[in-house]
Amino acid sequence: MAKGYGHQGLSSWQLTMMALGTVIGGSFFLGSSVAIHAAGPSILISYILGGILIYFILYALSELTVANPDSGSFRTFAANSFGKGIGFVVGWVYWTGMVLAMSSEATAVSILIREWYPQLSIALMGSVIIIAVTLLNLLGADKLSKLESGLAALKLLAIASFIILAVLLIMGILIRTNPIGAGELVQEQWMPGGIRSIAGSMLIVMFSYAGFEIIGLAASEAKEPHKTVPKAINHTIICLVGFYIVSVAVMLPLIPTADLSEDVSPFVAALNRWGIGWAGIAINFVLITAILSTMLAAMFGLGRMIRSLANEKQAPSWLIDKKDVPYRGIIFSGIAMLLALAGGLLLPRVYLFLISSGGFALLFTYAVIMATHLRFRKENGCPPKGNCQMPWYPYTSWIALISLILIILSMPFISGQGSGLIAGILMILFFTGAYLVQKRFNPKSNFELSEASKIEHANDENFSARGYTVKRRKRAQYSVEFSDELTDHTQNKNIKSDRDNCPKSD
Repeated sequence: MAKGYGHQGLSSWQLTMMALGTVIGGSFFLGSSVAIHAAGPSILISYILGGILIYFILYALSELTVANPDSGSFRTFAANSFGKGIGFVVGWVYWTGMVLAMSSEATAVSILIREWYPQLSIALMGSVIIIAVTLLNLLGADKLSKLESGLAALKLLAIASFIILAVLLIMGILIRTNPIGAGELVQEQWMPGGIRSIAGSMLIVMFSYAGFEIIGLAASEAKEPHKTVPKAINHTIICLVGFYIVSVAVMLPLIPTADLSEDVSPFVAALNRWGIGWAGIAINFVLITAILSTMLAAMFGLGRMIRSLANEKQAPSWLIDKKDVPYRGIIFSGIAMLLALAGGLLLPRVYLFLISSGGFALLFTYAVIMATHLRFRKENGCPPKGNCQMPWYPYTSWIALISLILIILSMPFISGQGSGLIAGILMILFFTGAYLVQKRFNPKSNFELSEASKIEHANDENFSARGYTVKRRKRAQYSVEFSDELTDHTQNKNIKSDRDNCPKSD
């Protein structure tokens, strides 16, 4: 961890809030309807299994980052373990997956807004939302910090409010009727589609946890990482699994799972079914703001990811941006999101396509992380200073890797997800081809730093442009800006001044 720059390091609570602020979005508030419809009440098992997998992936990623903080990202870890080609493919597939994911979030917001204005088209609303999020990110982290922090808090408020309302309905307190009690659960089959339904639902369940990797990426910025990161992981998993399971558990008595679809939020549908439309309207509004929060945070990272790829000559040189705010990367990502939305609209179930193809890309990335962790531990053993924290290694790493592969293979078990699987495979083939073409015509470009990136690292000690060996690294700008944004500038002004004086690096 970098020290000596006026920064005391991120606490476990700050890391936890960063993760919660990034994770909870449309894939849960709207996409969960598809998973619940498929798995029925057994969706609770899916969320528990998803939480366990995330637990293992987080420990693997944080262990890689803490043991080798100068590498900067999981695509660099993958390149070091399996070669430059894998690093190239993983970086671009992850970026593409996030673009597709955020296009699905824009679609989710559009669907929720149509609850009030059904005449508006998804294409128009989705485009306006993407453009607005792109323009807001051009303002920079300082301008967005308060807005993002407020929107992130609304996510937890939305879930907590629904849980309270649902409990009051179940107990018969909110409306003058007999207590609902078990309600629809009496008529429901626990596992209507068998084990296939649970397997098929896991893609969207895992997608609802997407964004947790910020803990692993920011691990090198934590205060005493070997102590702070495990606490942050435990707190994040407990909060996410707890919120998800409790909210879905109190929803199940209120509405038949067969009535749910991706056309309406299951939370709003459950409340409307019991005649409390005012609560449904309020929850709908909060859900919209919560999803916008996820989009703002994700676009923040997408722009910087593109700049990092460009600095390493893995993206076109015209995307290199020397300013603090990567305007070119943000605008490029925004245009890509508009194209993804347009492509999805050509299919009959646009939202399901975007969420499944984006989910494939993220699951592929997580599988590469686990494979990288296995290779890293096999070659390097357990790092010193307590940085080796993966519980029950290597069994847990293998369980997570095999499970991720099985989830990808199970995508066709839910109608509409097959197109996402095909799109994901095409993504991998496309970027593999792009790497081979780049290697053929520009063999020296792979993982070779651009002049802009070399200047950024000019003050680093023992810097190696080829191997990225940096014994004393300046703080990674991405993690610094991200933590400042999502923790509402909890550090004092001296810290900000010190950060501004540091060389910028991606």
